[in-house]
Amino acid sequence: MLELLKKRRSIRKYTNEKVSDEKILSLIQAALLSPTSKNSKSCEFIIVKDKDLLSKLSNFKPGASFLKNADLGIIVMGNPSLSDVWIENASIAASNIHLLSQEIGLGSCWLQVRNRNYNESTSSEEYIREIFNVPENINILAVISIGCPDEEKDPLTEESLNYSKVYLNSYSNKYLK
Repeated sequence: MLELLKKRRSIRKYTNEKVSDEKILSLIQAALLSPTSKNSKSCEFIIVKDKDLLSKLSNFKPGASFLKNADLGIIVMGNPSLSDVWIENASIAASNIHLLSQEIGLGSCWLQVRNRNYNESTSSEEYIREIFNVPENINILAVISIGCPDEEKDPLTEESLNYSKVYLNSYSNKYLK
């Protein structure tokens, strides 16, 4: 697992190769198997494969244009009426999607939606809600781009880990490796 975590990097460049239906199903299963507070199952997902929709989706905020070149996007959402910690639940599901993507040879990147804006008068969430008919009672956390990677990034190393951010028993007691 540590090796997988070291290798998982944000990938923003993708080949034209299609992600197989089998791999997409695996990603959906990883999302649905994610733990949720009190087993609330408060997460919901939209799998976006249509290239025209991916192109529209890539405009939801500045810096998201690379999404149009991904083979698919996964819109990660949560239902706050099922859990007051829908953000945490959806974040866990998104992390599982990222980790499985790496494990099965795909690249992925988190694109933040919550608290981001499409323009000065429209939030990113409102923009996405309109295109994908997301009901008002469902909140959108993020979009995950997924595709066959067209870039390689070096894995993180243990030397790059910042142990100065870890404490033992108290904030005043640094953890010593």
